[in-house]
Amino acid sequence: MEIKQLITFKIAAENLNFTETAKILNFAQSSVTAQIKSLEKELDTKLFERLGKKLYLTESGRQFKDYAEKMITLSEEAKLVTSGIQEPSGTLVIGAQESQCTYRLPPLLKEFKHQFPNVKLVFKPAHSDEMAKEQLLKGNLDVAFIMDVVKPSDSLTMETLIQDDMKLVASPKHPLASKAKVSTKNLEHETLLLTDQGCSYRTILEEALREADVFPSNKFEFVSIEAIKQCVMAELGVALLPAMVVERDLEAGRMKELKWEQTVPPFFTQIAWHKDKQLTIPLQSFIELTRRTLKDHQLN
Repeated sequence: MEIKQLITFKIAAENLNFTETAKILNFAQSSVTAQIKSLEKELDTKLFERLGKKLYLTESGRQFKDYAEKMITLSEEAKLVTSGIQEPSGTLVIGAQESQCTYRLPPLLKEFKHQFPNVKLVFKPAHSDEMAKEQLLKGNLDVAFIMDVVKPSDSLTMETLIQDDMKLVASPKHPLASKAKVSTKNLEHETLLLTDQGCSYRTILEEALREADVFPSNKFEFVSIEAIKQCVMAELGVALLPAMVVERDLEAGRMKELKWEQTVPPFFTQIAWHKDKQLTIPLQSFIELTRRTLKDHQLN
């Protein structure tokens, strides 16, 4: 199999459209089709299937995509080494919320620094998902982690990595902690401990309150999630936070999950970059390492 075939397969697997793939690669569509068929013949399996007018990856195609990406990256690294170019260097500017930096990214960053010791990583706080998207569009970030419901974007490539549960939490001594069910109306006279404006899960909480005609008068707003956690444990109010942030505190009995009757839509950690962004070897490797690390974490 040729690297050209692997690149064609990778692009086709990302957009699931042979016509679009041909435009991106500046090929004739017949060339894209021929390369995919040749690859399928060599692998002795179907990589794509067409259901109606839509194209889908088969299970074999989904499995092969990871290997194709690894082989493309290795090929590019080999070209650098054999051409005498030094080990990749430069800077990656990454946008991420505090929760991601504290609870999810450290193992990933350790592995990346092992692979690319000469690449500098710069983290910029993304207190809201809208802020992160705006900075990506302006070119101020190379890549960003976004925690939100899945939304389409015309200018950004957004890839879903892992589902995140949200939990409404309070101190174990809080009066609502002993209730079998907590309604949105029960929150009317409570102090809400909130993240910054624009944070996706703050928005969900506030929308739920408005729909129930509940308008709490006491709200504390924080930049730091760790500060919110400390205030929850100090019995100052209730907060809606990602499960990864509070799971250890719940297990240790420092917090209590409130049995909120409200259905919270599924949230997902997504990695995003501008569609026109040049994927350097470090950036492409960071994206692929993120995929493997977080998806493996979800499976475990």
